[in-house]
Amino acid sequence: MTIEEYCRQHSTLPQSDALDWIERQTHLRTSHARMLSGGEVGGLLSVFSRMMRPQHILEVGVFTGYSTVCLAEGLAAGGTIDAIEINDELEDIIREGYAKAGISGSVDLHLGDALEIIPALTATYDLVYIDANKRFYPQFWELIINKVRPGGVIIADNTLWDGKVTEDAHDPQSRSIKAFNEAIKADRRAECLMLPLRDGLTVAVKN
Repeated sequence: MTIEEYCRQHSTLPQSDALDWIERQTHLRTSHARMLSGGEVGGLLSVFSRMMRPQHILEVGVFTGYSTVCLAEGLAAGGTIDAIEINDELEDIIREGYAKAGISGSVDLHLGDALEIIPALTATYDLVYIDANKRFYPQFWELIINKVRPGGVIIADNTLWDGKVTEDAHDPQSRSIKAFNEAIKADRRAECLMLPLRDGLTVAVKN
């Protein structure tokens, strides 16, 4: 038995029917199912949301909507999620998943480039999840940090990038993730904790 299997067997946080549906459809209808946040990361997003009871959530990189459903599990009454996805070919599966989860009325799905969409958003966010183009992680951070309330949380996925951050890797994604990790560590506007969960998850709390 692997550590991951043992963890799953000793976790009681349920996976909803809507999440099961999204996971199945992602494997059936996309060629990049490994991009799904999955039970471990999704479960952690759910736990943060349930603890914080956020009024406003920002998600940068939706893919097929699994993480949005997890983030919505603790959304305060009347709360909203701004969810950004650049690939408009995924819109059908995203909206179907939202409908099955009963969150369509709480989510504003923005299709397009997050670098253009984020500056136009006017909400102050309690919780942010970043899982989009790795080349732009440093830019995402700078666009988002001043839109988060003091005490708010920013969670970034893939911050270990398959271990390449510890190697002398020079591809654009690895360089940007490394730059992002160093920028957060040095940024006095927030405190951060990097976790070796799946492909690396960094949790930052706005000062």
